[in-house]
Amino acid sequence: MDELQKKLRDAIWIGKSLFDRNKTSGSSANMSFLHDGKMYITKSGSCFGSLTEEQFAVMDMDGKILSDNKPSKEWPLHLCVYKHRPEAQAVIHTHGTYAVLWSFVPAEDETDVIPHHTPYLKMKLGTVGAVPYEQPGSQALFDAFERCVDKSGGYLLKQHGAVVPGKNLMDAFYSLEELEESAKIAWMLRKGA
Repeated sequence: MDELQKKLRDAIWIGKSLFDRNKTSGSSANMSFLHDGKMYITKSGSCFGSLTEEQFAVMDMDGKILSDNKPSKEWPLHLCVYKHRPEAQAVIHTHGTYAVLWSFVPAEDETDVIPHHTPYLKMKLGTVGAVPYEQPGSQALFDAFERCVDKSGGYLLKQHGAVVPGKNLMDAFYSLEELEESAKIAWMLRKGA
C-alpha cells in the first residue's frame, strides 16, 4: 500500500469511527491531510459515516481546486492551519456535542478555554483557543480564525465546533478525541452531574 492510500484509509477509518460513535452527524464534519504538496479534503456534502477514497477533493496550497470534487466550504480553515503551522499535516473539524456546548461558556483566557481537569488535553494538543462566532463558511469566519490561529494548539469555533491539527491524521484524531472528552468533563462538572 502506498503512502497516499494509507492516508486515505486512515481518514476513512477516522470518519467512520467518529460517525459510528455519534461524535459527528450528517455531513457537518470535514477533514484534510497533506500529501505531495497538495491538500486532500473531504468533498462538499460528504458524510463521515460513508466516506470512500473518491470523496476527497484535491487542492494546491494556494487554494486552487485540482480535482473534479468540490471541497468542503470550510477548506480555508484547513489551509490557514497549514500555512501557519508547518508541523501540521492533518486537520479535523467536527461539531461534537460537548465542544459546541462548552463554546458557549465565557472564558477568562480566550487562548485557553477548556479547563485542564485532566492532564491529557494539554499533553496531546496544548491549549484550545476560542474563535469568535461568525457564519459557518463565511469570509468573516476565515478572517476571525486567521487572527487566532497562532495563539493556541487547537481551536473551538464559538457555537460551531472544534478544529484540531495534528502531525498526521491519527495524531489529529487522538487530539480531537481528547478535546471532546475534556469538554464533556468540564461541562458535567459545571452542571454538577
